[in-house]
Amino acid sequence: MPRIDAFLKLGLAQGCSDIHLAVGVPPMLRMNGDLMPIKFRQLEDTELESYVMEILTDSQKEFFYAGQDLDFSYVTEESNGRFRVNLFHKATGVGAVFRYIPNEVPTLEQLGMPEIIRTFCDYHQGMVLVTGSTGTGKSTTLAAMIDHLNSTRELNIISLEDPIEFVHQSKRSQVIQRELGTHLNSFADGVRSAMREDPDVILVGELRDAETISMAMTAAETGHLVLGTLHTTGAVKTIDRIVDALPGELREQTKSFLAQSLKAVVTQVLVKMPEGQGRKAIMEILINNRAISKLIMSDQNHQIPSQLQTGRDAGMKLMDQALFEAVEAKEIDPDDAVRHALDKARFQPFVSDLSILPVFDEPSKESSQHE
Repeated sequence: MPRIDAFLKLGLAQGCSDIHLAVGVPPMLRMNGDLMPIKFRQLEDTELESYVMEILTDSQKEFFYAGQDLDFSYVTEESNGRFRVNLFHKATGVGAVFRYIPNEVPTLEQLGMPEIIRTFCDYHQGMVLVTGSTGTGKSTTLAAMIDHLNSTRELNIISLEDPIEFVHQSKRSQVIQRELGTHLNSFADGVRSAMREDPDVILVGELRDAETISMAMTAAETGHLVLGTLHTTGAVKTIDRIVDALPGELREQTKSFLAQSLKAVVTQVLVKMPEGQGRKAIMEILINNRAISKLIMSDQNHQIPSQLQTGRDAGMKLMDQALFEAVEAKEIDPDDAVRHALDKARFQPFVSDLSILPVFDEPSKESSQHE
């Protein structure tokens, strides 16, 4: 058994989401969003390197020693725990982060997803994006959506990932999972190939460059449902990122695509639940409609938040609204919720630690709420 499995086994026993290994510090666990060291000595350079080399293939070793960071999936021998691994170089030596991936794909119900998320799986074409910072559960949400499609419809689902995380067993649908670096050279190549493989649904692990975005747009326009992720922190920023990512001469064409084929944007954060019960995904939700399409075409994206605020009956929601409702329902910790809110003053009646709230001079209070 590789020696590194002992740390991973300990992390699983503690119920952590991530295990961090780095030279000069003891192993650390991510528990409910907080990083905590375990009772162990500081790891030395040659020691940690020898640990990680035990779980790499020859080609992975060659790639890593060429100076490249390495992303791959790893399954422990004894406990059969599955992890997404990022191995990297840093000033003092190597470092590694192991993200735990449950063997069972969670359902939308188990995750407590809003009902509207399920309806996004009913689309037959167009693009649905799940966005957020690293570590906010985007992959888990998409895996649950794929599982719902797999369980309820007869489809050909092609998933392009870096690396493969949740492993899907084909149910009513056929699910084909392809991994960057193993089965394909780039996401753009993967989308290009997928369009020749009679797909109904294409999942793109990350819309990380102009070519991938362009290919995903083409797939969505030509009768496929495209699911994807972006590292953006709001619906407006997501639309702006896509428009800015493509060449200027394609700006009008990109806006036209977004106005017609972008179906929904879900932006999520993970917020602590009360009494250390874990973390819950809180979501800002944009559902494209005629009003939002007009705003996109007329370069008035700054007015989209007002549409989210007034589109509540359709299932839309601003992040601050979603956070406030969850706080009122006592589903999340107010002190953690306020860290994700724009209008922090609104949460003052619920916050126990007032020091985390900003102090405004009266004349600047209004403007600060619109930053």
